[in-house]
Amino acid sequence: MNKREILKEFTFVIGVFILALSYNLFFLPNNLVIGGTTGLSILLKNKINPTLFIYAATFILLIISFIFLGKEQTQNTIIGSIMYPIFVTLSRPLANLLLPYIMFDEFIVTVIIASLFYGFSNGIIFRTGYTTGGFDVIAGIITKYLKVPAGKALFYANCIVIALGGFVFGFSHVVYALIILYIGSTLTNKLVIGVSESKIFFIYTKEIKEIKKVIIEEMKTGYTVLPTVGGYTKEKGEMIMCVLPTKDYFLLKELVLDVDPNAFIVVNDCYDVNGGVKKQSLPF
Repeated sequence: MNKREILKEFTFVIGVFILALSYNLFFLPNNLVIGGTTGLSILLKNKINPTLFIYAATFILLIISFIFLGKEQTQNTIIGSIMYPIFVTLSRPLANLLLPYIMFDEFIVTVIIASLFYGFSNGIIFRTGYTTGGFDVIAGIITKYLKVPAGKALFYANCIVIALGGFVFGFSHVVYALIILYIGSTLTNKLVIGVSESKIFFIYTKEIKEIKKVIIEEMKTGYTVLPTVGGYTKEKGEMIMCVLPTKDYFLLKELVLDVDPNAFIVVNDCYDVNGGVKKQSLPF
């Protein structure tokens, strides 16, 4: 394992820990339901221990993922799925120690700080190319079998949980959830992984066949091959161009560098995508 891989995994661990800590610091004590299995655990906390629910839901969703999505796709979520509930348990003593110092007279301050924790931790996790599983599994199944874009499937699933949160805790909590999701996603997208919703990749590599295979099989999208001529050498070659959601930026970059560490990669923000196959998988 090289230094880049070690740094990536360490960064992922930090991101998952911050996300778990924010659950114990802000979401669980204040009944802030923003979707996912953690949102369901808060909804049911008077009937079942929240941490126990997260463990059980994680185990069930991993089994479902293996059955419906296959081993290869499940491997991308299994580490985060196991790590997150463990960190929820490990971070609870620290959260209990810090809670008396983060009680504010204005509840909106708590909501804003929760948003920052949520957005920053998710941004770190997205940078590594991993996920923490949960409702991502449900979104993947909906995408695979109902042909609904993953981003929309996840959005709809979380909306159902948020609506249930409003029914249980009051409409004001729906407003708080929307504020957290907006600020959190904005921080993730603009400060951590970019300012646009999509990225356009230009990749020049000697391993072009392998990179094409990665884009098709791992990223589940298409590409365009552009003919190139070296400005100095006059050598003819090919360059791959493809467009991906911003959240997949770091994953493709890591996959390309794993195949060819010397690949020449140019990435630009892509503000508008119309037509083509990729439009069907963008999260909007």
